[in-house]
Amino acid sequence: MAHTLSTAVVLALLTSTAVMAEDTNPLIASPTWEDLRYDVVGDQPIAESSPLTLDAPYRAHDAATVPVILHQSDPSVTVTKATVVIDENPAPVAAELTFGAAMQPVEMELRVRVNQYSNVRVIAETDAGLFMSGRYVKASGGCSAPASRDPEQALAGLGQMKLKMFGETAAQQSTARREAQIMLRHPNYSGLQRNQVTQLFIPAHFIDHLEVWQGDEMLFTMDGGISISENPAFRFSYTDNGTAALTVKATDTEGNTFEQVLPKTAEG
Repeated sequence: MAHTLSTAVVLALLTSTAVMAEDTNPLIASPTWEDLRYDVVGDQPIAESSPLTLDAPYRAHDAATVPVILHQSDPSVTVTKATVVIDENPAPVAAELTFGAAMQPVEMELRVRVNQYSNVRVIAETDAGLFMSGRYVKASGGCSAPASRDPEQALAGLGQMKLKMFGETAAQQSTARREAQIMLRHPNYSGLQRNQVTQLFIPAHFIDHLEVWQGDEMLFTMDGGISISENPAFRFSYTDNGTAALTVKATDTEGNTFEQVLPKTAEG
């Protein structure tokens, strides 16, 4: 299997929620980004023509769960970190991702909230410097959209995890490249949502750190904020080292710690 998501999987991702535009929604000029830039990257230079591209729909089907796909087009460059920024969100830095060697080249999908029409960009940290890519997304209200469950139901399943594997098993692949999805049950309250019964604001409560390991080898980590969607899900491609399970560790802003060993058995 090639070291990228298969054509069928990419097509499924693109059509699962909204059609991703190719050249119809490039990044636009953003005074907000100019104000944010130093806080995100300091005075480091950022190049375009990034080896890590970000794709997102021009018009989001659901502003609370906007799919964002990171795709590494140049495997000769090592991408060690990626920072996803949503310019116009109340907390613009959606996620800071770090990648282990088995994640190279990077192929990942995550879901974010978009609060108003905004650039969604990724800053890639590589062995060749910083690069930027992104899309302009028309969506609004994502950070204040009502949760899908009432607080009591949402907290009842807090921290439950699920692993879904796709395609052939590692034993059937000469390259041992696999595709997986980690799903974590958590309301990821943004602090801008209201309880639909009391109409009071629900305090912010979200996953702030997540780690995915295969054995003692780290695949990736995520430091996130309120812009990561409810029930976070991460779909990614990685090189399987032969371990029987993935271990997921996470913490949230209320001090809860979650850890689960997820066997690599279910094939999608």
